[in-house]
Amino acid sequence: MKIPFLDLKVQYESIKNEIGVAIQKVLDNTAFALGQSVSDFEANFGKAHDVKNCSGVSSGTDGNHMVLWALGIGPEDEVIIPVNTFIATAWGATLCGAKPVFVDIDSRSYNIDAKSLLKSITTKTKAIVAVHLYGQPADMDAINEELISNDFELTGTGKYRKQKTGQEIYLVEDCAQSHIAEYKGRKVGGLGLASSFSFYPGKNLGAYGEGGAVCTNNDELGVKFKMLRDHGCRQKYVHEIYGHNYRMEGIQGAVLGVKLNYLNSWTEGRRKVAARYYDLLKNCDSIILPEEMYYSKHVYHLFVIQVKNGRRDELGKFLNDNGIATGLHYPIPLHLQPCFNHLGYKRGDFPITENLANRGLSLPMYAELTDEHILYIAEKVIEFFKSN
Repeated sequence: MKIPFLDLKVQYESIKNEIGVAIQKVLDNTAFALGQSVSDFEANFGKAHDVKNCSGVSSGTDGNHMVLWALGIGPEDEVIIPVNTFIATAWGATLCGAKPVFVDIDSRSYNIDAKSLLKSITTKTKAIVAVHLYGQPADMDAINEELISNDFELTGTGKYRKQKTGQEIYLVEDCAQSHIAEYKGRKVGGLGLASSFSFYPGKNLGAYGEGGAVCTNNDELGVKFKMLRDHGCRQKYVHEIYGHNYRMEGIQGAVLGVKLNYLNSWTEGRRKVAARYYDLLKNCDSIILPEEMYYSKHVYHLFVIQVKNGRRDELGKFLNDNGIATGLHYPIPLHLQPCFNHLGYKRGDFPITENLANRGLSLPMYAELTDEHILYIAEKVIEFFKSN
């Protein structure tokens, strides 16, 4: 049996006709940059996440940059991010000229450890990026409580001011892997001051190319986002502020508009796959299954197990030899990436993340996995440990 890590072809076949009609409409109207298909998608995607303002952009990475750029983050500022994330999260800070400051993760949720924030906040801290990794929301209330206990007061959603000094810190979300995930019954995307999403093809809601979005319930920021993505304009050729070309393409808006109609059912499909993995692998003592936290509705962009006793790579090879593709998310933590050598971090600084980097193995995860597929994967995982 051959089981890919992700099968976009089977998903495409299920919506092929609708996709064709949507793309043809863009071609007929020659609305290739922004346009009605993007506007319609923005309205529906924002509604799906209970946010007032949504702007389609050219990628999730660009969205990370735009969120911090719009907030005035710049040189001399520091941005706190979890060290266990894709590097695009850090680019949001570096593209603004700011310094990324890494913190470790919680061993159960794999998301930012709120208690680590207090040790990392300095007078230069300007933003905290809560990454909802693998499809599970970060514990936003825990972050809020830690900030308040450190003499910060909440002045608005995602906005904090230190009472003695007036220092302001913004709490924003990186939702690249967590479309329609829920934190205590609320959708991600509006839990902080602003948020970014990725529609890279492999995401739960993926474009047929690059794409992203930025969202906020702050109307002033919502206007600024639309200006920043379009050369600083509200009116053509009138450039009120610095900007860039971060516009979403019309064809991507059309594709995402079709796929958004299926996101709820695809998400429930992923959750059923995860439930089946939990049931079949719960007694395998040689691995640690991911944990769905009590406060979250996990959307399982990834299903990351931990393999004990240094056997992760062996298991990965065994599964691959048996036709099962796997992934590594992420084998080199950000603080050990060569591009960040100048920050002065060293091996051992973030032990929980480093442990996950050495033991984490991502199993196939997509809504179209059949029970036969899942059973085969689980059987091969168990077989490996029984025979080795």
